Amino acid sequence: MIDSLRKIEQEYFTELSKQVFNKSELDYTILENQIPFLDQMANVKNSGLTVFDLCKKEHVYNSFNLTNLFGYDLNDIDTNYYNSKIHPSDFISLMNIGVYMLKKFNSFSEKEKKDYKLQNEYRILNSNNEYIRVIEQFQVLELDAKGNVWLALSTMDISPNQKKYDGIRSQLINVNTGEISVINLIDEKKMKLSHRENQILHFVNDGMLSKEISNELSISIHTVNTHRQNILKKLGANSSLEAIKFAKHLNLV
Repeated sequence: MIDSLRKIEQEYFTELSKQVFNKSELDYTILENQIPFLDQMANVKNSGLTVFDLCKKEHVYNSFNLTNLFGYDLNDIDTNYYNSKIHPSDFISLMNIGVYMLKKFNSFSEKEKKDYKLQNEYRILNSNNEYIRVIEQFQVLELDAKGNVWLALSTMDISPNQKKYDGIRSQLINVNTGEISVINLIDEKKMKLSHRENQILHFVNDGMLSKEISNELSISIHTVNTHRQNILKKLGANSSLEAIKFAKHLNLV
């Protein structure tokens, strides 16, 4: 899990750094002039708002109601603080979505960058130290003179769906046409298990050891372990327990 996180974080910041800003040309009075409107928006919609500066790579605005809505401490808020509140499994998925979206937006025209918003539903810790589901929407607030995404607005609300659900839901919305594209980064063809792999994963789920599986299927332990490694590779899992969890979630077994 740690290696996967480090890898995706590195990929995320590599993609983020592809935008090159001229700091002397950025006019921060634009943000200052928007703050009264953002405060009013937070009050009327009762949504938590933040603005992320992709040049500084930090949050430069946090609405006053984040404490009441989500239990956030406004004195401690920074990027690491926000990230620490996200469910660990959801965080890795969100980082993958982040890499995907950065690549997509880097290929967009200036107009297209303002036409779309990203919506994620995931789990965060609230003031009671309990995970709740939230819906967060990202959209471009300001571009710089080169057309780089400079300021991004996040609007976060408590999801009406608080039923137990592992994982995130993401979609890209065209604000002009209303067209919605569900984002699913899973390549199911690459992840599809063979009949034998399916058999072995079921046996592992039943608590059987490799030797027991070997006897049951009349194959060598080496062959069993090779299949188990292939299962982990296909599902992107670090352990058999993770593989079983992922496979169940994806309805692969």
